[in-house]
Amino acid sequence: MNTSTILKSLLVSGTLLTAFPAFAGDDVTSFIKDGSFFGEARYRYELVDQSGIAEEANASTVRTNVGFKTGEYRDFQALIEAQFVNVIGANAFNDTVNGKTSHPVVADPDVAEINELWLTYAGLPGTTFKVGRQKVNIDNQRFVGTVGWRQNDQTFDAAAILNSSIPGLNLMYAYVGNVNRIQGEQHPLGDLDTETHIAHANYKIADWLDVTGYGYWMDIDLAPTLSSKTYGVRLTGNAPINDNWNFFYEAEAATQDDYGNNTASYDEKYYHIAPGIKGYGFTLQAGYEELGGDGTNAFQTPLATGHKFNGWADKFLTTPGTGLEDAYVKVAYKASDIHPSIDGTKFTAVYHEFNGDSSGNLGSELDLSVGKTFKIQDSGQPFKAVSTLLKFADYEADDAPLTDTQKIWLQIGVKF
Repeated sequence: MNTSTILKSLLVSGTLLTAFPAFAGDDVTSFIKDGSFFGEARYRYELVDQSGIAEEANASTVRTNVGFKTGEYRDFQALIEAQFVNVIGANAFNDTVNGKTSHPVVADPDVAEINELWLTYAGLPGTTFKVGRQKVNIDNQRFVGTVGWRQNDQTFDAAAILNSSIPGLNLMYAYVGNVNRIQGEQHPLGDLDTETHIAHANYKIADWLDVTGYGYWMDIDLAPTLSSKTYGVRLTGNAPINDNWNFFYEAEAATQDDYGNNTASYDEKYYHIAPGIKGYGFTLQAGYEELGGDGTNAFQTPLATGHKFNGWADKFLTTPGTGLEDAYVKVAYKASDIHPSIDGTKFTAVYHEFNGDSSGNLGSELDLSVGKTFKIQDSGQPFKAVSTLLKFADYEADDAPLTDTQKIWLQIGVKF
């Protein structure tokens, strides 16, 4: 579904504006006058030193998003957002389309595109229909997400139905016709034509038990080896230990096998368990994640926000054929009541040990970050805060063809 197709779909949907009784926003001018502009700018410098590649990568890029969200008219609402990614300064990196293969990959190519363009209708009780180019982040984004860490968002040309008419129960079905990936339209796999069906149900029983069931049917034309069907269940919750400490957890299991145009025949499992405690500004967590593999085929999550999982060095965005076992520990601290210049600063450290599910030692990684958001005194400017982040990843390989990799990021962003 390309941009012109989305526009046609929205124009057809827009003709329905006069076909429904006026419930919300009876005045057609409310569609514009109650709307609002929004945007953000995010600068990032990324340095990558990877063994086996002749040069380092030095990438200096800025992402600019500008959009407008309408008010409501007869339960309809729309949004349009443009996104621009540009190199400013250091340009010694392989952005996946510029041919600079003597440098490591930093997947932030120059792009100028419609990031979002959607229309919603919420005229039925507890139900919303949404059609167009949209961001889709499901659960912790392990299977479907926008890859928000990269400068160019991953967005979905889709039609979705969401229902919350039963208290505590949220239902979702979506059909995805195209995935606009982070590499941009110039990359051979930058646009993935697909017939993907998403079914998702979440029911909150209590604070200590939130239950989710899901099914993903992905038939991807240009990447048949990634076509699969996946069924799973996810449990999350939290409970107080005492006045100062809370226990929290997530536990998930799924099964995946071949689907659609995938000529392989496989059946692999996924497991993830991660309990932790929070208190006095600290978060302490231990986790174990397993993506099954038989040496040839492995459990894959091609539409995930992969940077959130299995180390920030992004060595396992595609699960190796042997599968992947990731045992990790995480320690985070958010400062408070120390000094205004320090309060709100968040420190994070994560350590990973990687192994193949069927064989092989896949190395280890240490990830560190420190970030803080500074409020700006209101003096008429549109920016209310500046977010800063310094981040580091150090991956040490054991078995070939994996290679030692170090990455450093400096990021500054503002929203309005």
